[in-house]
Amino acid sequence: MVSLYIARSKRPSIPGFALFVALGLALSACSQEKAETKEVIRPVKVVEITKADDTRRLDYSGSVKSRTETSLGFRINGKVIERNVDIGDRVKPGDVLARVDANDYELAVRSAQASLMAAQKQVETTELTRKRAEQLFAKNFASKSQLEAQTLAYEQAVSSRDAAASSLEQAKNQVAYTDLTSGLNGIVTAINADVGQVVGTGTPVVTVAVDGEKEVQIAVPETDIAQFRIGKSVQARFWSDNGLVLDGKVREVAGSADLQSRTFAVRVSLPADPRILLGMTATIEAKVDNTSPSISIPLSALGQKDGAPVVWLVDRGAGTVHARSVKVADFSDDGVRVADGLQPGDVVVAAGTQFMSENMKVKLPETGDQKAAAAEPAVVPNAGVVR
Repeated sequence: MVSLYIARSKRPSIPGFALFVALGLALSACSQEKAETKEVIRPVKVVEITKADDTRRLDYSGSVKSRTETSLGFRINGKVIERNVDIGDRVKPGDVLARVDANDYELAVRSAQASLMAAQKQVETTELTRKRAEQLFAKNFASKSQLEAQTLAYEQAVSSRDAAASSLEQAKNQVAYTDLTSGLNGIVTAINADVGQVVGTGTPVVTVAVDGEKEVQIAVPETDIAQFRIGKSVQARFWSDNGLVLDGKVREVAGSADLQSRTFAVRVSLPADPRILLGMTATIEAKVDNTSPSISIPLSALGQKDGAPVVWLVDRGAGTVHARSVKVADFSDDGVRVADGLQPGDVVVAAGTQFMSENMKVKLPETGDQKAAAAEPAVVPNAGVVR
């Protein structure tokens, strides 16, 4: 009986068991509430804004050209029967570039030669007649008018002979013109006619870039053409070699815009360098005064809120972020130019803006080996300088 009583006394009562379950649920709810109210501190990368630069950089792409390019064509009409050069070939004075059919011009030479021979015979005939008239006039067997007529006929025959000789020389020149020759040292850059094509006088057949100074031609819109003046110093970079940077000067600025592109042609002279080849793609960089100073930030620092561009500023003291609306000036190769909304000293979130929210706690990166506090962000030097 005693042992049975003791066993029953060890079993918990129903009210005690209910109290135990309620206490467990309360502790679980408290732990869940603590977990839900725990703040998330997100690490961020930041840049510190420096003062805006009062200069900006203009970049325009173009191609390397020879300062002098000559389009060569035949001085006569004809059918092209031979072409001796291709694009890229080097030529020198006297080289035959192309040839047209010379049969008709050779026939013209033969005709001129025959005409000259006939004119020469006519001169000889009239000369004999004139001498005979002089003898008769000296013996008073011929009148003076007869002598003058024979003399005039002789002079006319001489003139006809001279004209025939000139026609022969002209016909020979026509034969020589059937060969298109180079008059300068250079490189063939274009072929405009081929074998079998009939070309007219002066029709461009071969284009030769004359050896000498090279330059880059770019197209500048009217909004920036005022920044390019003859003699302005610029820099030229080449896509084929990122390390090749040359100083150039603006040599020529077109006086009128192109009718189709509405841009102005600007030619920049380059110093002699064997690494520069015709046709290379180059970028001309010019620094100009910035009438509306702007601040450059990385493209990843630009966010959007309610459809408007914003950046997220870091409060150094509180370690939180806040959105600020900005006015975008334009986009560049190295980021975004902001015309309004940022001040020197502002610390801007440089990446992960899509995860930011108002008053979010953030953790700023550590600088070097020093364990910096949350209020001491690691900054990217020279942020905000417009290039």
